[in-house]
Amino acid sequence: MKQNKYSLDFGKKEKVLNYACQTYQLSRPNKVGAVMALIRECQPKTFDEWQQWYFDNAYTEAKTKTKITQESLQELGERLHEKITEVVIPEWEAAFKALTLQNCIDYIFNLTINRTYDGFLREKSVVNDGLAKIFPEISFEESDPELDHAGDIDYIAKVGDKALGIQIKPVTAKANFGNYSATERMKASFADFEAQFGGKVFVVFSLDGEIANREIIEEINDEIKKINNKNK
Repeated sequence: MKQNKYSLDFGKKEKVLNYACQTYQLSRPNKVGAVMALIRECQPKTFDEWQQWYFDNAYTEAKTKTKITQESLQELGERLHEKITEVVIPEWEAAFKALTLQNCIDYIFNLTINRTYDGFLREKSVVNDGLAKIFPEISFEESDPELDHAGDIDYIAKVGDKALGIQIKPVTAKANFGNYSATERMKASFADFEAQFGGKVFVVFSLDGEIANREIIEEINDEIKKINNKNK
């Protein structure tokens, strides 16, 4: 049976809307709540049931939780429009005027070769010079690219017959990494990994090959202890 689609089609506007929304984090759980968790809790049979449930139960995932309303979503839309018209469009217009053929050629080479090598070195340093020395009893292996979760999990840390996952991100990917929030898709991927392997997934931020969010070490240690207790 053909599935109905309720998502709107914004055409060519979709790219700029998505870019600005992601750049200014207007669709994060601290703004719109944990939508995938909410809809799974709701298990709606109709679109109207889901919409009503959302506005009845959704709160922002922030230190001070606030009720999400139609008015608060409208305010986010107004902020999105403001960012696009006052910041994004002027920045892009300036970039378009300065863009050259050589910029495009250099970008493709840089993205394909330079950044890949930087990422490879960063991952190796964080794992081999960091995590592997902190947890010498744990075996760290690169995630199998054939597995469903491989895109979100870089390394698998074997703990007995179970494992926990490691995702490594450069601090430049999220300058204020203390407020980092995984996307709903990534959360679903992390949950699938935990269900399959028995351990949580941890996001480790790298700064020049060093572990930037050092507090994650204690969290990983606690998870290892929990897994070991289950293995007994």
